[in-house]
Amino acid sequence: MHYIDSSIFVLYMVAMLGVGVYFLRKNEGAEDYYVGGRTMSSGHIGLSVVATDVGGGFSIGLGGLGFAMGLSGSWMLFTGLLGAWLAAVFLIPKVKGNPAFARFLTFPQLFGYYFNRRVALLAGIISAIGYTGFTSSQILAGAKLASGTFVALNLNTALLIMGIIAVVYTVMGGMKAVIYTDTIQWAILMGGLVFIGVPVSFLAVGGMETLRFSQLFSIDYLTAQSSRSMAAIRSTLPPEFLSLTNVTWQELVNWAITIIPIWFVGMTLYQRIYASRDTKTAQRAWYSAGLFEWPIMAFMGVSLGILARVAAEQGMFESLGAAGAMVDPETGLPMLLRTVLPVGLMGLMLASYFSAILSTADSCLMASSGNIVTDVLSHFYKLDQDSPRTLRLSQIVTLLTGAFALWLATMMTNVLDLMLYSYAFMVSGLFVPIIGALFWKRRSSVAAFWAMLLGGAVTVTLQVCSLSAPDPGADLTGLAQTLHPYFPADVSQTWLTLSQFELEELMRRTLSSASIVHIPLVNLTFRLPFNLDPNLFGLTASLILYLSLTYLFPDKQEFKHGR
Repeated sequence: MHYIDSSIFVLYMVAMLGVGVYFLRKNEGAEDYYVGGRTMSSGHIGLSVVATDVGGGFSIGLGGLGFAMGLSGSWMLFTGLLGAWLAAVFLIPKVKGNPAFARFLTFPQLFGYYFNRRVALLAGIISAIGYTGFTSSQILAGAKLASGTFVALNLNTALLIMGIIAVVYTVMGGMKAVIYTDTIQWAILMGGLVFIGVPVSFLAVGGMETLRFSQLFSIDYLTAQSSRSMAAIRSTLPPEFLSLTNVTWQELVNWAITIIPIWFVGMTLYQRIYASRDTKTAQRAWYSAGLFEWPIMAFMGVSLGILARVAAEQGMFESLGAAGAMVDPETGLPMLLRTVLPVGLMGLMLASYFSAILSTADSCLMASSGNIVTDVLSHFYKLDQDSPRTLRLSQIVTLLTGAFALWLATMMTNVLDLMLYSYAFMVSGLFVPIIGALFWKRRSSVAAFWAMLLGGAVTVTLQVCSLSAPDPGADLTGLAQTLHPYFPADVSQTWLTLSQFELEELMRRTLSSASIVHIPLVNLTFRLPFNLDPNLFGLTASLILYLSLTYLFPDKQEFKHGR
């Protein structure tokens, strides 16, 4: 990497650490550390919410959707807008308007208020595990993205840089540092993409080999190059890529049931509700976050993925050798920028990428630390949230949690996958009980406890046991034995005569057209109805159990509302 790019990146990292150092002197207790003293404005809260929710997956997920399906991939973040606005209308008044929650620091504390301490402890453990794994996934994804984009940056170096910076400024500054750095990171991300990523990528697909700064100030050049780029896009992509209807109802439902519940069970979001000055401040923040998600960031993300697809189809990545020969949808954009960006702009884009990941990683780290201190440790030890000792304990736990998350990110991906299953467990397990607690007068701690376990267990079981396309060197015959009842009728009896290549393609087509689950323990294989996401079935199981047990085992009056 050129020294100019390195210098820009180093300055960015120093600025992030500077924010942490500044707030290290400002924090006076756990309330300052975890919820920013409850005095944050709607502007900072809103930008922090959207940076946390979108930032970590922006460069990877949305770009991949644009690469694979075009503009219709933007509908994924439309469910984010729905989730944000539904939470603003229904959730925030319930949480922020209840005086009993005025001193709460975490989401699982609501379970202690509405149910009992055992339910709150289980919710805290689930949330802490899920957010630790999610922190690891953000660090690893960001490191892979950066190392794949910048040749001189290897994966381990990227992991250490990203992990250490995120952990250190989060440990020092707490929630205020996280929210203010999220605001900075969102501005850097948007600036990098609006002024560098999108225009350079757009001009590049029209046949531009090397960008010169003088060209950016030539109206004639920009007009002619833009015409060439639009012609290249239209001639390269199928028409449905430029349409908003290239999406199935199943995809819309799957996105909705995965994303909307997060707005009601995300610890990172509850911390920001608590950090807001009042109900109106929080609601304004959520409304603005929804608009930033869709249409602004949604269309920007998929547009970049579309441009990467055009570049790949034109053979622009052939100079990258083996890496450019097989383009993954989620790495197409980094490869495009790596191909066309000149010195200086490369450093700015590196800072933008790190901003996207760090804005999610720091929030998840704060969430996990808050769960461990407030929901787990305080279950066994009495802690004064205003005490300097509790503040020091919070910082130590954040440091240890961050170090553990960084270590996980360096381990084998199957360990990381297990942690991410915990995040799915959290979403499908906690959503139904908290909705029941907030909007239904009946209470049952037994129902909440077992609905959490069953809902999460169903989702994780279906995810773990879902069959995926075979890896190189996999036992194709054994997998085909399991799949053959789902093969098309014209090959269901003759698949044994196929070559290895033909058999592999047949299995890939079968698995792409249906969600097939195989549970080895009971030797059970079945297809999920309508190719719907496992989350839907976990949420359904949780709902049925919660309703049933609430009528069968209602809480006694003395245990209602945590008394």
